[in-house]
Amino acid sequence: MTRQKLHQPHYATATDPRILQTRQALRDALLSLVGKKPLEQITIREIAAAAGIGYNTFFRHYTDKEALLRAIVTDELAQLIELCITTLDTTDSAQASIALCEFVAEHEALWSTLLTGGGANLLREEFMRQLRENAPSRISASATSPVEVGVRLVATGTLEILGWWLEQPQRLPVAQVAAIYEQLVVAPVVGAYMQ
Repeated sequence: MTRQKLHQPHYATATDPRILQTRQALRDALLSLVGKKPLEQITIREIAAAAGIGYNTFFRHYTDKEALLRAIVTDELAQLIELCITTLDTTDSAQASIALCEFVAEHEALWSTLLTGGGANLLREEFMRQLRENAPSRISASATSPVEVGVRLVATGTLEILGWWLEQPQRLPVAQVAAIYEQLVVAPVVGAYMQ
């Protein structure tokens, strides 16, 4: 009697292009839906349909809607922090400030939800944590004020200005908000820490 080979399922890895493509489709779908209605009203079925995948396929990638949102926030926050830090250590802080504001404007609905909704405190804590890890190496330790003060100023100023902007019924143009950001956040920190 010959032994029959047991079929072993193929478990794709997180680097598998199909998995990456499906996860990106889910992220894009949620971002698109957040632009149309509040996060609390969006269902997993709607996300899956907008992504062009089956309902059960969603759960092969994320345990729930909040896990998908956390993945998006992690990516978005990392990009925001990099843009934020770039405003401090570039010779063209005006252009860097515009790039930061353009980035937020691209996903306006998501950032409005994150900065002005119920998760704003968690976002602020995570932003501060990540900024503490990444900014000190770019902020001079020889400044008269402690580096931690500079990090807090950048984090709080960035989130407050962006949150204020996104709450306005008549949104100011990106360039105008970038100028406000540069004047109130970038210039004081660069003046105190980057000389």
